[in-house]
Amino acid sequence: MTDDLGAQVGDEPPICRRCLVEGRVQGVYFRGAAREQALRFGVTGYARNLPDGRVEVLACGSAAAVAQLRDWLRAGPPMARVSAVTCEPREYRPWSGFSVD
Repeated sequence: MTDDLGAQVGDEPPICRRCLVEGRVQGVYFRGAAREQALRFGVTGYARNLPDGRVEVLACGSAAAVAQLRDWLRAGPPMARVSAVTCEPREYRPWSGFSVD
């Protein structure tokens, strides 16, 4: 399949990104909501609370799906107040599902 410019679509290798989410993100169902969104977008990985109050999210999948989850992380669920999201590449490795730790 090709896009409007003739480029192949769907042939990109999967990627992983580690994102750190800052703000009021613990105790507001952030990790559970992140899991719901990840599964909706077809992203695997995990979300876990960090001792410093941030949430760490590992997102693996197609670049487009990981970008969708990253964009969602910037807002989070209704009770969250996200002040910053920083993401960095990680070596891809296959994950099974999306866990909340």
